[in-house]
Amino acid sequence: MTDEEEVRLVAGGDAEAVRRLYGKYASLVHHLASQSLDAHAAEDLMQEVFLQVWRRAETFDPRKGPFRPWLLQIAHFRILNELRRRSRQPKESAGDQESFLQGIPDPDPQPMEASWRQYRQQAVQDAVDRLPALQRQALSLAFFEELSHEQVARTLKLPLGTVKTRIRSGLLRLRSVLAPTGIALVLIGAGLGMLFRSGWLGGEDRRSQRALELVSSSDTREIHLSAASGISPLTHGWYRSRVGFPTVVMALHKFPPAPVGSVYQGWVRLSGVWVSLGTASPDADGNAVLTQEAPGFARAPEALEVTLEPSGGSLAPTGAVIVLSNP
Repeated sequence: MTDEEEVRLVAGGDAEAVRRLYGKYASLVHHLASQSLDAHAAEDLMQEVFLQVWRRAETFDPRKGPFRPWLLQIAHFRILNELRRRSRQPKESAGDQESFLQGIPDPDPQPMEASWRQYRQQAVQDAVDRLPALQRQALSLAFFEELSHEQVARTLKLPLGTVKTRIRSGLLRLRSVLAPTGIALVLIGAGLGMLFRSGWLGGEDRRSQRALELVSSSDTREIHLSAASGISPLTHGWYRSRVGFPTVVMALHKFPPAPVGSVYQGWVRLSGVWVSLGTASPDADGNAVLTQEAPGFARAPEALEVTLEPSGGSLAPTGAVIVLSNP
């Protein structure tokens, strides 16, 4: 019997089914919790997670993904909630007995984050697999193969407008599928990859929607940033903008970790002046995304580059150039 079938039995009140799932996954949940909590708290949290499975089994939808990542999602949020709760507890000082808030615990997050990342990636891949064939084909080339819109169009031998329509339709469908799972997908255009976050917040959500509108528009400008002399040719970037549109996006790909005390900073030259797009710390795959909004960005850029600057960023590009737009 599959895990998904077991959950269906749990939803029907079968206590033996939840015991079987407990026997299969309790050690995994306990291991994750013990990376952040003491042994007693990890044991309690493990029990709470499976109590949640018992209570919420009817909400599990196998069409949105398998049971294991769903269980890890529950464990992930329970651990985070416990850490937040602890950070708000008052603690008396030994000297004057005055109360102050404890600092946020500093556990090793790697095993929990790795499991959470695996869950998000699997959920997105499952959602992509359920897309109509034409949308799935365009999206897979754009995001998983990191091709530009023009490259996708050439590969599929289709008009550029048709490709962008399929990509945009696929993105909108993915958002509607993933939203109920608690996973927000910040999709910022072909060649930029995917940046996953556990929730959209306020202005960032609106900015993400405008970025999605930007990269799926038929009149979006795409500029490739190539590696500078002495930099690995795999290191590259993309810049997307649109005439009359204040939102711009710069994506970095295959960047090595910045040296200690340094950070990557994106730049665009407008009317002869270099304007910062912000600083970035690439993830484990060497990818990062910079998104900015201002009326001045509605103009076409004169030049683009990413430099290595001191930690905290610079007011103007002074460090080594890593990638730049072609003259």
